[in-house]
Amino acid sequence: MIRRPVAVGGVAVLTALALALAACSADAGGLGPATTSGTPTADPPSSGASASSGPSPSTEPAPTGWGPTEADLTAARTAVAQLSVEELAGQVVVASYRGTDPQDAADLVVRHSLAGVILMADNVVDGEQVAATAAAVQDAVTAGGRDWPGVVAVDQEGGRVERIGEPVTPLPTFMTHGAAASSPVTTAVTRAAGRELRHLGVTVVLAPVADVTTGPDDPTIGSRAASDDPALVADVVTAAVAGYLEAGVVPVAKHYPGHGSVPADSHVTLPAQTMSADELAARDLVPFAAAAQAGVPAVMMSHLDVRAWDPGVPASLSAAAYTALRERTGFAGVAVTDALDMAAVTAETGPGQAAVRALAAGADLLLMPADPAAAVDAVAAAVRSGELPRERVEEAAARVVALLTWQGRQAPPDPESLELTAPVVHALSLVGTTVVDGPCSGPLVGDAVQVVGGTAQDRARFTAAAQAGGLQVGSGDVVRLLGGPTSSGSGDVVVALDAPYGLAGSSAATARLALYGRTPAAFAALVDVLRGQGRAGGRLPVEVAGLPRSACRP
Repeated sequence: MIRRPVAVGGVAVLTALALALAACSADAGGLGPATTSGTPTADPPSSGASASSGPSPSTEPAPTGWGPTEADLTAARTAVAQLSVEELAGQVVVASYRGTDPQDAADLVVRHSLAGVILMADNVVDGEQVAATAAAVQDAVTAGGRDWPGVVAVDQEGGRVERIGEPVTPLPTFMTHGAAASSPVTTAVTRAAGRELRHLGVTVVLAPVADVTTGPDDPTIGSRAASDDPALVADVVTAAVAGYLEAGVVPVAKHYPGHGSVPADSHVTLPAQTMSADELAARDLVPFAAAAQAGVPAVMMSHLDVRAWDPGVPASLSAAAYTALRERTGFAGVAVTDALDMAAVTAETGPGQAAVRALAAGADLLLMPADPAAAVDAVAAAVRSGELPRERVEEAAARVVALLTWQGRQAPPDPESLELTAPVVHALSLVGTTVVDGPCSGPLVGDAVQVVGGTAQDRARFTAAAQAGGLQVGSGDVVRLLGGPTSSGSGDVVVALDAPYGLAGSSAATARLALYGRTPAAFAALVDVLRGQGRAGGRLPVEVAGLPRSACRP
């Protein structure tokens, strides 16, 4: 059930609400990494380091700028130097797997000495099963003699990219944050969302999206991006990173150098990025540089053919791309590949070769090789033959181990703090909801409405929220839901549920709104606005032809 704030209206009040909720639950989270001036870099580890049973939590204050301390890195280098070639190869791989049995995930980790696993939708039954899977993975890591946690990762961006359902609170699209343009609200939401994931045993969240969308011609990212404005995306991403870090979960900013400006999907082909290096630096790289300076501990490398750097080679396999990541943004943390089972890589490269090439190029963590066993075996063979220097793999593994050591020190969330997530998420949707034309206050509909458009689930969720808010449903003012990013239509009130581009071709007797979400909380916020009990506080975070950014907010 959605817990709606009472008599809430206006950006200032909602920001205060988010800050109050954050303050009430501040004792439940860990501390994020300290940032440092300049560009911190890690020296490559030495395979001749002295023996140790593994890294231990450090009390030394010297930070790396991306989470662990320098002492953590030193201990991690010592630990990975003692690993066998097979163990070292496994420590830089995070695998996907089939099924929902927690033991299957644990067995995979044991069999190949993996860093951990990623949970996809078909690995998830419910919260209890996710927690059991996470616990089984950690038991497997411990049984393997490792003193640091394993990776239990999940794609949980919000919007259409969410792998875990109940009891995790569904989030609206990340574009909602761009519309809200409120760092306190964004941090409160990602802190709350991160705590829910931590409560289930998740250690790594593959979010936030740091891509800058180009608009309707962006087929892959769309509303997964906060905005088409690099500066706004940078602000949102840094606020999101802060929240996740405070929750004690490792965020991974993605998809470097920016997937929002290519006209193809790397799941199915190798997209070409034709911007010049200067154009990339001025636009797509801006949010990643901001995230790096804010202490983001991990960045995902995309499968893009960046013509200005390494023509014809996916960035995930390109030394030039990893060099750009570190030198152009100042990033010193863990470089994670995008899923290596995507067609942009697999069309030309086998799983073993892709793993070796990615590590040789500069990757630290290999995500979802098409065949995890083949990837581990190929890396081990390449180290033995000298094709891949052991020092390079140790450097990668040490970064991963140091970061996991940091994560393992974070205090678990107080279960009572999880009850605060729903109101904060509701506040986000209300702050983000945008009136592009129509009244800025007061009711937009009468006591009865009829809903059209959208999907069956959209209409059902709107109906539930409307009835809970005191509206009769079935007759009266027509509320038209636009389900797709470019859908259009007419009604008394027209509401875009995804990216707002379809509002340009729509007509409304009373108002056109952008909601950027189709969660129960988003529909509850919409009903608040329709009834005049909450004031929409957002601005369009992307350009929509012929429309102002907001009819109500400067």
